[in-house]
Amino acid sequence: MRLPLFSRVKRAYCSCLPKYNINPYLGRCEHGCIYCYAPKFPSFNGPVKPRLNLKSEIVDMVKEIGLKMPVMLSDCTDPYQPLEEKYGITRRCLEVLSEHGFPLLIVTKSDMVVRDLDIFKRTSTVVSITITTLREDLASLIEPAAPPPEDRFTALKRIADEGIPTIVRIDPIIPSLNSDRESVEEIISKAASIGVRQVTASTFKPIRGFFKYLKERYGWMFRSLYESYIDGVWISGYKYLNREKSFRLLRMVRDIALKYKLEFAACREGFPELNTTICDGTAYCRRLLTDYF
Repeated sequence: MRLPLFSRVKRAYCSCLPKYNINPYLGRCEHGCIYCYAPKFPSFNGPVKPRLNLKSEIVDMVKEIGLKMPVMLSDCTDPYQPLEEKYGITRRCLEVLSEHGFPLLIVTKSDMVVRDLDIFKRTSTVVSITITTLREDLASLIEPAAPPPEDRFTALKRIADEGIPTIVRIDPIIPSLNSDRESVEEIISKAASIGVRQVTASTFKPIRGFFKYLKERYGWMFRSLYESYIDGVWISGYKYLNREKSFRLLRMVRDIALKYKLEFAACREGFPELNTTICDGTAYCRRLLTDYF
């Protein structure tokens, strides 16, 4: 029994260094974000399922591992979705991982993450929190069961105040919804003011069936979004924006991030020339990078 490796799809422009990845929950994440890509994978369809066996299996997973590569929680489901408060699977995994010296890469959109500050201080940790908009009305539409954006910023500040590297993920950038310069700058300027170190951004990449779902449930936004992607291309089961459009959007985000003296990286976009660092925050685990190379 081993820690699962993160699935790095080079064809989809993933540039992550090797790392491990744990999803403490299966099924559809309770946050219910309309842009979620996880239903592309059979294990992340249907009702959410806590992986209670991980609370004991994690001990065996970390045995006899030499190079302590970072462990990400998580790529397909939020490790701090509401059920975590009841089951504590994420916390148990973090306890064991930190005891064995693994660096942690946390990706969430929940303010529950501050519960585990005590663990984050025990090992190299980078916390990324997704904030796609500061508009409460838009957030409640596209991320209906996730904590409000202001609560996520409060969590980021608490973590940053403890000296733990923090990242704001503007992910995804959805054309015509949250892609205007004013909205993006509002997020980045607020992030800079509370001590966030980096902005990671990615354009929305619909999975097959998304536009049918959108037309049925949110007809008013279907036409403009569908037309934005009409000249895009399918890569590994995702519909990518036309490269000229995505480059223009990401360059805008980069320019704003640099204006506020933050690092910037695009995630799964294929524009390495825009990046000043690594998208997942691995650069803040510098000792680990030295050992790896």
